Amino acid sequence: MQSIYLDNAATSFPKPAGVSDSMKQYLDCVGATINRSVYGRAQEAGLETLALREVLARLFHFPEPATHVVLTPGATFGLNLVIKGLLRPGDHCIVSGMEHNAVMRPLQQLGGVEFDRIPCDSEGFLQHGALEGLFRPNTRLVVLAHASNVCGSVQDAAAVGAACARHGCFFLLDGAQTAGHYPIDFAALRLSALAVPGHKGLLGPSGIGALLLTDELAANLTPLVAGGTGSASDSELLPPYLPDRLESGTPNLPGIYGLRAALAFVEQQGVERLRRHELALCERFLDGIAPLSGVRLCGTREPGRRVGVISVDLPGRDNAEAAFRLEQEFGILTRCGLHCAPAAHRSLGTFPQGTIRFSLGFANTEQDVDAAVAALRAISAG
Repeated sequence: MQSIYLDNAATSFPKPAGVSDSMKQYLDCVGATINRSVYGRAQEAGLETLALREVLARLFHFPEPATHVVLTPGATFGLNLVIKGLLRPGDHCIVSGMEHNAVMRPLQQLGGVEFDRIPCDSEGFLQHGALEGLFRPNTRLVVLAHASNVCGSVQDAAAVGAACARHGCFFLLDGAQTAGHYPIDFAALRLSALAVPGHKGLLGPSGIGALLLTDELAANLTPLVAGGTGSASDSELLPPYLPDRLESGTPNLPGIYGLRAALAFVEQQGVERLRRHELALCERFLDGIAPLSGVRLCGTREPGRRVGVISVDLPGRDNAEAAFRLEQEFGILTRCGLHCAPAAHRSLGTFPQGTIRFSLGFANTEQDVDAAVAALRAISAG
């Protein structure tokens, strides 16, 4: 039985042609790291790294220099870098009721830092009327998951960015589920920082991501990691300039080469085209499950307000058992549980049972969706 991969919200698969070849090319033929040497292969790696920063800046309409595109091990690292690097005892932070543990666990670790949650409705959308009342004189940061990793609901980040601008605080957007799936304009959203993973909608390998941040925010951050950068080697202090100040240690060059190749595909296709494909599949999926009385959709039915992350609950049944049957009997690969986002499940009314999550990618087809709907029909009726 051939399997159907519907877990792209965890990591995209398959990768576009050329990603693994580019990584192999680096490992087999380049091998050098950057900023440490001036021979030809080291310079080639440096130019590839610079090209990656530039394409990320272009993709997200980033108005700052490419030096302000900091390469990270992933979105979680970038979120931690801002949250732990900025907030101090006595500071206040605002988050949504849909945040991932990549935001909540760092906040919970910070003693003396208080936070409030913007309440969300049963479809996972912010209750914007409650936001204004949460700002305090000591509010320093607002963190927002652009789209839910549980139900796919996309938040009105522009409205949140405008509120942050009015109150003079920094705005960090978690683009884990929108980067590559949904247009992101850094300047238009009035962002201070954008954290993205390379291995999801950007279609690259795991272990590589980026944090795009303004000069003002960067100047207020204490680096989480200190060490060699290959620059300012005459000093035992970190360089004062970006990206070096926030990129200590040897970078993930195979990941850099792989993500660079993946982004060439994303740019060639265009985010809008990739989104249209995903939304068409999403609509087909939602229409297919609508008549199933034993399947409850968690999140909105409006395709324009979501990405292709679809969670369902099977009332009266064990969702984990159903997910197991989806794989064993039908070859459908999903993710079941709480998805590292217990607050989101509380907002959606699916805590503690969790949901079965189907997440679509560029390589999925109408046949994949029809097979998943047919499998759900059989399981929910049996």
